[in-house]
Amino acid sequence: MHSSDIIAAIATPPGRGGIGIIRISGNNLEEMAKQLLGSLPKPRYASLNYFLDQHHEVIDQGIAIYYAAPHSYTGEDVLELHGHGGPAVINLLLERCITLGARLAEPGEFTLRAYLNNKIDLVQAEGVADLIDASTTGAARCALRSLQGEFSEVIHELVRALTDMRIQIEAALDFPEEEIDWLEMSHLKMQLHQLHEKLQQVLVSSQRGNLLREGARIVLIGQPNVGKSSLLNRLAGDEVAIVTEIPGTTRDAIQQHIQIDSVPLHIIDTAGLRETEDIVEKLGIERTYAAVENADLVLLLVDSQNGLSEADQDLLKKLPAKLPVLIVFNKIDLLNQSAKIEDKNKYSIIYLSAKTGIGVDLLCEKILTLVGWHSHLAGEGLFMARQRHLHALDQAQNHLSTAITWASHGESLEVLAEELRLAQYALSTIVGEFSADDLLGEIFSKFCIGK
Repeated sequence: MHSSDIIAAIATPPGRGGIGIIRISGNNLEEMAKQLLGSLPKPRYASLNYFLDQHHEVIDQGIAIYYAAPHSYTGEDVLELHGHGGPAVINLLLERCITLGARLAEPGEFTLRAYLNNKIDLVQAEGVADLIDASTTGAARCALRSLQGEFSEVIHELVRALTDMRIQIEAALDFPEEEIDWLEMSHLKMQLHQLHEKLQQVLVSSQRGNLLREGARIVLIGQPNVGKSSLLNRLAGDEVAIVTEIPGTTRDAIQQHIQIDSVPLHIIDTAGLRETEDIVEKLGIERTYAAVENADLVLLLVDSQNGLSEADQDLLKKLPAKLPVLIVFNKIDLLNQSAKIEDKNKYSIIYLSAKTGIGVDLLCEKILTLVGWHSHLAGEGLFMARQRHLHALDQAQNHLSTAITWASHGESLEVLAEELRLAQYALSTIVGEFSADDLLGEIFSKFCIGK
């Protein structure tokens, strides 16, 4: 990406619409504006203009808004042309901009320039994309907090605390002959523990915010004809899966996206697990096990009339050890039972009826708990964290834990200083203070073209 180029892109979704917007960014847009509009508009005022081609014939009529550097989204001169939203006219206008010396913007390049020109930091830049992609109201609120800088400020506070401690330790290392009263190991240990606790809180909030962004994969497994497809339909509120009395009806994984308390969930109905000679059904069973490997939670459905069979118990033993499992006893309507939740051994068991809906509300609450969501928080105070953020926070926490161990033993200050430096580096990568160019390219390439 060449930051000195003038870039242009259509900033509205493809297709027909009432309005189509062309966004242009670069240095010294006065000449381009004169060719397009006849004159450079007054900064930050919406003016009605004709958009002109190379023969000064009218392409379209609309609103032009000019933002002079550095008071713009990108920190450069920005010109926005708001015309009619027909594909033909908006593409003709874009071609005119390219003829005048602009080039097509690459994905995320407008926001990348905003980052490079210190208009926003890296977390805020990612917040832009997350706000656009938010699939729930909770996710949108969470992304907006990141865009407004709340997540960044928390990270900066942690970095400042680490910097203060490093200053103390580096001073003691550089001037060992001086008596530095304020460097007391007991005080330092207290600071380390406080910082570690704060970092843990941020990590938990980030993990929950990541759940709002990514959602959780919930896989329904069990023997044939226990009601997996019926439960999927009940949760989805629609007949998305075929339900019959014939075992083995579902032969392939069926995925449906739903929301519970603003948390996006990907519910996956799978083929019934049994011994079979049917080639197609065998392939479906293989896909079931593949879905389980990538699951965040497994619901093992059991027919309440038959109870937990030996085959079900064998299936439980095959599941990954750290994978959360909820056992669902379905069809309680046939036994006139009430919905309830029990905890037996290491598993939670819920009794419900997918057919009538009895107990499904209890199931939804339990699902949210098992995937790490707490309904009473309602998304407040959470950060729209990505996997790279979680990885950096986890790295910083590990380095802090090691630093606490060294401080507790009263051993080498050099090692303690290095662990704090590494923790600070990990946190700084979140806001983009120490980011490699290839990381920036990967992040901004996932943006839409006009952003």
